[in-house]
Amino acid sequence: MESSSDNKNTTISTLADLPKAYEFTAVEKKWYDFWQEEKKFRATMDEGSPSFSIVIPPPNVTGVLHVGHALNNTLQDILVRFRRMQGYNTLWVPGTDHAGIATQNVVERQLSAEGVSRHDIGRRKFVERVWEWKEESGGQIINQLKRLGCSCDWERERFTMDEGLSRAVREVFTRLYKEGLIYRGDYIINWCPRCHTALADLEVEHEPTDGKLYNIRYPFASGDGYLVVATTRPETMLGDTAVAVHPSDERYNELPEKAVILPLVNRKIPIVFDTHVEREFGTGALKVTPAHDLNDFEIASRHDLPSLKVMDDNGVMNNEAGESYFGLDRFECRK
Repeated sequence: MESSSDNKNTTISTLADLPKAYEFTAVEKKWYDFWQEEKKFRATMDEGSPSFSIVIPPPNVTGVLHVGHALNNTLQDILVRFRRMQGYNTLWVPGTDHAGIATQNVVERQLSAEGVSRHDIGRRKFVERVWEWKEESGGQIINQLKRLGCSCDWERERFTMDEGLSRAVREVFTRLYKEGLIYRGDYIINWCPRCHTALADLEVEHEPTDGKLYNIRYPFASGDGYLVVATTRPETMLGDTAVAVHPSDERYNELPEKAVILPLVNRKIPIVFDTHVEREFGTGALKVTPAHDLNDFEIASRHDLPSLKVMDDNGVMNNEAGESYFGLDRFECRK
C-alpha cells in the first residue's frame, strides 16, 4: 500500500509541475535541434524503398513569410512526414525565389532612402546589393521555416539564381527550341519604363482610373466621308496599322471602301472585321495599334497586320512617331 501510495503521490507531484499552457519555446527548439543533429530529414538513395519527393514552392526573398506560407508549408510537412513514417525514401527540397522585379523594387527603395539610385551606383554595385538583400531576407525565411518545424532536407537548400538551376533552365529551353516545341518571336509584353524591365501578367496590378474618350475622324482613302474612332489613348494612333469593326455591326455592313487615311501621319491603313471589337464601346470602330496593346496585337496576328512601335523604352515618342512628336513624353504627346 505504501508503495502504491508513494507511486500515486509521485504521479500527482509530477503532473502538478506541468505548466498550465503549452510552452513551445522549451519543446519545439529542443526537438527540432535533435532532429537536425540526427539528420532525420536527410533523404537517402535506398533503392529498396519507394521514393516520395516535394519541391517547396520557393518563397520570394522580398520579405518574410506570412500566414499563407504557414498554412502551405504545414500541409506539405504533413504529407512528407506521413510518407516518411510509411518507410518511403522521402525528400522535401527547400529553397527561395529571387522574385526578379519585386526584389529589385525592394532594393531600389532602400537606395532611395539613402538618397541614391541604381544608376548612381552602377550595375555591378546594384547586383551586389541585391545579393546582400537575398542573404538577409532569405536567411530570415529559412529560419522561419525551421521554426515552423518544416522537415526539409536542409543539405539540399537551393536558390532560383544558383548556377546549377540557371544552367538547367537554359538547357531545357534550348532543348525544347531545337525539338520545335517552343518558338522565338515578337510578342506584346508588360513593360515598365521606370524599371526598364518586363513584367509578368501576375505582377501587374490593374486599377480603374478616370479617363477621357477622344473621338477622331479617320477620312476614307477616297477623301469622301470618314469613320469616327473613339479612344482613350490618342498618342498611340501614330502607330495605328488598321481600323477594326465588328462583322455583325449593322452600321458598318456597307462601308463605301475598306481603307482610311490615318490622321496626322497621312498613312493609308485598311479596315478589318474582327469579333473582338465591342460594338457598344465608343463608336464601335477600334484603332488597331499592335505594338502598344495586347488585344490589338492579337487582332494584328489574325489579319497579318504590321506592327509599328512609336515609343522607346522610356515611354518617349521615337522617330516612328513623326518629326512633330519626336522626343515628347507619351502624356505630353497625348495633349
